[in-house]
Amino acid sequence: MTVKVSVVIAVYNPGKYVEDCITGLLRQSLTPDEFEVYFVNDGSTDETPARLDQLAAEHPHFHVIHQESSGWSGRPRNTGIEAAQGEYVMFVDHDDWLGDEALERMYDYGKANEADVVVGKMAGIGRPVPQELFRVNRPRATVSNAPLIDSLTPHKMFRREFLNEHGIRFKEGRRRLEDHVFVVETYLRAKNVSVLGDYLCYYHITRDDGSNAGFQRFDPVGYFGNLREALDVVESLTEPGALRDKLFSRWLRNEMVERLRGQRLLKLPEDYAEELYTEIHKVVTERFGPGVVARLGLTQKVVAGLVFADRYQDIRTLAEWEAGIKPTGELTSLEWQDGTLRVGFDAELHIGDEPMTFRQEGERRLLGLPLSDEALGALDDQGIKLDAPLAKSDVDLVVRHREDARQFYLPVKSELHEVAAGDGALRQRISARAELDPETAASGAPLDKGIWDLHLRIKSCGWSKETRLGAVRGEDVEAGRLAALTGEPQRLVLPYWTDGPGNLSLDVDQHTNKLEGEAVTVMPPAGATVEGSVVRLPLPLHVAASGGDPVQLRFERKNVGKYPADAALDGRTVTATLPLDKLTGMRWAVRVGVPSAARGERKWTRLPVDVVVDASGAAKVIDRHTPSATKKAAAAVPKKKAAAPRPLWRRAAGRIKRALTNQKKG
Repeated sequence: MTVKVSVVIAVYNPGKYVEDCITGLLRQSLTPDEFEVYFVNDGSTDETPARLDQLAAEHPHFHVIHQESSGWSGRPRNTGIEAAQGEYVMFVDHDDWLGDEALERMYDYGKANEADVVVGKMAGIGRPVPQELFRVNRPRATVSNAPLIDSLTPHKMFRREFLNEHGIRFKEGRRRLEDHVFVVETYLRAKNVSVLGDYLCYYHITRDDGSNAGFQRFDPVGYFGNLREALDVVESLTEPGALRDKLFSRWLRNEMVERLRGQRLLKLPEDYAEELYTEIHKVVTERFGPGVVARLGLTQKVVAGLVFADRYQDIRTLAEWEAGIKPTGELTSLEWQDGTLRVGFDAELHIGDEPMTFRQEGERRLLGLPLSDEALGALDDQGIKLDAPLAKSDVDLVVRHREDARQFYLPVKSELHEVAAGDGALRQRISARAELDPETAASGAPLDKGIWDLHLRIKSCGWSKETRLGAVRGEDVEAGRLAALTGEPQRLVLPYWTDGPGNLSLDVDQHTNKLEGEAVTVMPPAGATVEGSVVRLPLPLHVAASGGDPVQLRFERKNVGKYPADAALDGRTVTATLPLDKLTGMRWAVRVGVPSAARGERKWTRLPVDVVVDASGAAKVIDRHTPSATKKAAAAVPKKKAAAPRPLWRRAAGRIKRALTNQKKG
């Protein structure tokens, strides 16, 4: 069988981190005869070479190539390309890993769309990755119609004959941004690029020890010299104009302007920051024109304009001001409707503890920045105005898996409000409503079992700021704390407040035992009644799906037994007939059995009420925290007063006496 995919992994002293990479490869849904793996060991000095040799001996489709250290990843990746036999080549870093179906899905998607390059959705574990690119599937993407230029890491699938036809290889030697040069050339030469956005293909991690190569401090002269090589590729493959300006704006924004903003600049040693700025100023004035700056957001234009004007101290002043910007969100409503969780919230940017304000001049809304008159004049000379594009402000609501960082955007409808702030100033508040259907929120698929956190991201005036949602809450949110049974097979989805800050998260399919704790809050014992042998209990959940037995009840007592009861559900109220003949004369815990899709069975949760049946068969429901008669009687018995400890002199005398006795015996 023809090999579909060759996976190439440049390896240098990964230590324990290579194990996650290996495990991900062993879990791939492609069969071993459909893909091959080349670990190219670039002179590792740890135990990795022996580990890889053992792996290759156990798995015939895994191969190891040992070579002398080249100092960077370009040469080992090129070695892997030359050895590869697959139709496509996939590059993976030795400390990252693939989703279980990544190779199969990316290959099939690439073949279906005749793609020279396939870009799979990425998740950043402790590091940023592109977001906008993966909102939707893009079967025929280009640098013109999609934000491809935002993703320049090599962790993609490339058609091998396409690479050979154009002689595309990585630049070798110890250098930076060799992946930018490689990837941008493939984008510009490819007949088609396909972006797979509905399956998480690649997990890009930050090591616990902070030793990722991309995180190490770099030599600014060498770094921006290498960056010019990527710009050279763009110039050689595009004509002057809008497209080239668009592509160049990516490097101006990400590699230059953003390095000079907020804490990212301020946390650097001042001498290093000045050296960095000097090299950025050289590249900006050499290679970029007004058309490139025009592609940036407002505040990014301001920083770029200050670089052009060579006003470094104004850049630092602005960075100190921007360091105080923080996003805020208030959860205003939370409710279940037909199996969909409807989330209402307000979002706003603050400077420190105060809302950000804008100056009004007629119809103009101006951003007030702490810049000198000279700096403002320099910006004006370049045609950079401080008109804030408030009408373009927006907010996203993202649901993100706590363990593996998978995230999905929720449908949001937002309204922009201007609020007077006194002295002719105004604030901007964004009011929004989002819908979270647990059965479709994962790009049309159900959310997996686990904890999912809700994050909001405010985008305004060139800022993109993210925060958790729910720590600040309005009055109309408590009803949304009810759990819901959704889907088929049914499973429980529980909104809850996290410990500490109290942010909003979802427990999907009873990943934890939080239902029992939440039941105490949303299910007061006063709502439970008994009439004869019929007990009615208000449950802390909604049932969105129909059919089957959504919940079951049972009554149990340790070392005595567990007794189920026929139960019927009406809205939130469950009605059950007590088996009085079995429960007479005791106090019984009440547990509700809720379906779990992952378990394939029910998970039983104790409710905050107990049922007491007296000797005559009369039953009542009480708060489970009310002590039983036995405990009350025990509590009423006076405790025996503890004897006072013997004085120290008496204890010492006892030890001396025992020592003399033992001496005589000896």
